[in-house]
Amino acid sequence: MIKFSRNSRSLISKWWWTVDKVLLSLVTVLIIFGIFLNFSASPSVANRIGANTFHFIKRQLVFIPIAYGLMVLISMQNLKTIRRLSIIGFVVVICLMIATLFCGEATKGASRWIRIMGISLQPSEFIKPLFAVVAAWLFEGQKRHNDFPGDVLSFGLYCLTICLLALQPDVGMSIVVTAIWGFQLFLSGLSLTFVAIFGAAGVVLLVLAYFTFDHVHNRVEQFLASGGELSYQVRKSLEAFGNGHIFGRGPGEGVVKSNIPDAHTDFIFAVAGEEFGLFLCLIIVGIYAAIVIRAMSLSLKDSNLFIILSAAGLSASFGLQAIINMASTLHLMPTKGMTLPFISYGGSSLLATALGMGMLLAITRKNVNAEDKDESED
Repeated sequence: MIKFSRNSRSLISKWWWTVDKVLLSLVTVLIIFGIFLNFSASPSVANRIGANTFHFIKRQLVFIPIAYGLMVLISMQNLKTIRRLSIIGFVVVICLMIATLFCGEATKGASRWIRIMGISLQPSEFIKPLFAVVAAWLFEGQKRHNDFPGDVLSFGLYCLTICLLALQPDVGMSIVVTAIWGFQLFLSGLSLTFVAIFGAAGVVLLVLAYFTFDHVHNRVEQFLASGGELSYQVRKSLEAFGNGHIFGRGPGEGVVKSNIPDAHTDFIFAVAGEEFGLFLCLIIVGIYAAIVIRAMSLSLKDSNLFIILSAAGLSASFGLQAIINMASTLHLMPTKGMTLPFISYGGSSLLATALGMGMLLAITRKNVNAEDKDESED
């Protein structure tokens, strides 16, 4: 057990006594689950593409300590630093998203990746946590200063983000960003009438996406299909859950990872279901729910609107991403190439999730609002 003196003024000691250890522990457990599931799922995928058996595992084990260190480092920062980091990061990511439209790497009909110094990066992964914090700052500014057009600016940034995501195209990420912005807008004081209007507009946009983008049309059609008409990956995923029953076939005994190309990313939840059964799947779902509920409850204890809105946006983004991944794996919604946070393989996803969770841990630290006020006075 790590021990630090309460009287110490060091940054690490102050962080240890103020960070929410329940949230930190839950995230750590998810990462450990991810390591074990990647050890089980990724070797078959690596062998199928002719790579070294432990190719994906080695890469993930490189990214995990970097991501965890990033999360801890960001969680030590005060509110002012989090605001600055989110604004600067948002501008950088928007520039990278624009760059992907001209020099991005196309994958499965979408241009979402860009290579920087030999490393493939998906900028849109980072837009979710950064947008959530920037939007929260703008909404809070509108409430604090009547002459500050926070709502208008947030709407402008939302439109810019959605346009760039649509050009890639990335409908799933657009839905997540829309949900974040709508949720924060509602919490900041939006009337139910406007909520209904925005909801109707969202439905119209989804229908438009169905008739505009071929891959969206195909996935919806596959979702509405049944039996032998289901897509290959969804059919194998459902078979995996059926084979797993309550306690699973045992570690390494699953066969779905040998049949699904994305078993280590989009469909890693199916690997968990087959090898460890319903028991582990419910534990994973419970951890995600606990993280979201814990973060929401901690933020509501503070009167700072920025803390409430940013924590709500970050936790909603985290939980919604997990829901989309698990629901598509279980054929409860059309498939979407979205990873399971902290569990699926993927450097960009892991770093982006660590960034968001680091900011969430920082925002929900004890007395973080008082620290921010003290530094402003100094």
